[in-house]
Amino acid sequence: MRLSDLGVLCHLTCTFYLVLGATVFTWPDPLLDTLDDQLYRLSTVAGLAVNCTPRDNSTISAQWLRLAYHDMATHNGTTGTGGMDASIQFEFTRAQDVGRGMLESLTDFATSPNQYVGMADIIAMGAINAPIGCGGPAIPFRGGRIDATEAGPATVPEPQQDLVSHVASFQAQGFNETEMIMLVACGHSLGGVRRVDFPLIVTEDVPTGFQTFASTVGFDNTVPRRSQFSNVTEYLDGTTQNVLVVRSNITTRSDFRIFSSDGNVTMQSLASPETFNGVCADLIERMINTVPSTVTLTDPIEPLDFKVFNTSLYPQGGSLVFLATLRIIDTGVNRTTTMFWKERTGTFYPAEGCSIPGIVIHEVSSLYAQLKGVTAFNHHFFNASIDLATSISHFWFEVNDNDGSAPFIVDNNGGNYTIDQDVVLFDPQRTVSTLTNSSEIARMVVGVKDAPITTNVTSLTTISNLTAAPFTRSVINTFELDSSFPPADDYTFYSFPFDFSDTFPLSHTIQATIDGTTYSVWVPGTGT
Repeated sequence: MRLSDLGVLCHLTCTFYLVLGATVFTWPDPLLDTLDDQLYRLSTVAGLAVNCTPRDNSTISAQWLRLAYHDMATHNGTTGTGGMDASIQFEFTRAQDVGRGMLESLTDFATSPNQYVGMADIIAMGAINAPIGCGGPAIPFRGGRIDATEAGPATVPEPQQDLVSHVASFQAQGFNETEMIMLVACGHSLGGVRRVDFPLIVTEDVPTGFQTFASTVGFDNTVPRRSQFSNVTEYLDGTTQNVLVVRSNITTRSDFRIFSSDGNVTMQSLASPETFNGVCADLIERMINTVPSTVTLTDPIEPLDFKVFNTSLYPQGGSLVFLATLRIIDTGVNRTTTMFWKERTGTFYPAEGCSIPGIVIHEVSSLYAQLKGVTAFNHHFFNASIDLATSISHFWFEVNDNDGSAPFIVDNNGGNYTIDQDVVLFDPQRTVSTLTNSSEIARMVVGVKDAPITTNVTSLTTISNLTAAPFTRSVINTFELDSSFPPADDYTFYSFPFDFSDTFPLSHTIQATIDGTTYSVWVPGTGT
């Protein structure tokens, strides 16, 4: 999109403020920005589980929910250790964590973390998307979990253990006996047991080698293939085929021991679909919020009324290109938007700032967002040409509903959207990706303004190993002067090649020190 396609104009504006929504987003906030994207954008990993997507004779939802519980099960409420901390990355080869779904789920999530959002948050997010994908309720989500760097204790309950052991395990995790029954019933509404993993449990002739816990696979009894937790109703009416209830190996009938431990009082209380959904939503939320005592989670992350994202500033053709997107919840109003900005140096722009209108792109929201009443977002895209000499210090927006009401201002909660520096800039136009016979190589390019010959440009890059634990780690990369891009527009260009054959870059903090001052820029994603 060229600047001429949009037009640049300067004009006066009125100032009004709109306060909506529960979540306050003060830009930039990489943690909240990333989690919001993962929760509410349609093009995220959550889409893998929509419609109870089958995999390995089970479902992706069942695999994600099991992974989350097994990760949380290391928690010890007395010592305040363990819980949802992604230690499962180091534990999935244990006998108690057996199952191809564990590694498959971790691989599903491998490219979602970054420097600010760890695998533990993504696993927890998988646990709320699992029931949603099979017709279940929306569960509140909080972020800020911290990834463990080693395995936790081997405390996952196993089918051959007796009831006393199971009660003790769940109590250590923070759940009493009644809650244990409920949580097991919720978790075993999805999935089942695979013979290759548990040959002493699935001993009968099962053609697929996989025995489901229930005859249906989901939560919602209004849709074929989905039912409210039929493992409960089938257990109560005696028709269940749950191998942990009725199969020949009495020792491994762990669900029967747990469900019947209070004379079926708790199971009978769960026979109502509404009760079951409510109870399971509450317990899954508690499960994913079970974290080490040193971790403080955020407030629940609700859809943001206004969110700035995909910002980029880089030199091109004698000016600075500034790209930004303002996301607004679609309420059916025919809104138009204008972005304003002010200079960093000099007085080139008038007091009211220079401005450019936005181009609107409609985007359908995620299923999670739709359950919260947000069917879609409108993305207002801006492409501004910034004078090199004056640069840009901050920007803000005017929003007009075009209904006769006065326009209002979106300005980062009264603080404006500040551009901290223009010395070190990621350059998406010069960054290129090259395919070879065996891999893809991306040459990431950054520009450094008025760079001395001895400038050292480095990045702290978070990468994913894709197939091996730990899935994410951080490395330091040194950028080299790139002779294929001659200095231009007062910037000198440096690059670093990333080989995607066995790793995947998730985010970068790029920095350089000029005349004793360190400048940095954070780049989410692969940079390509």
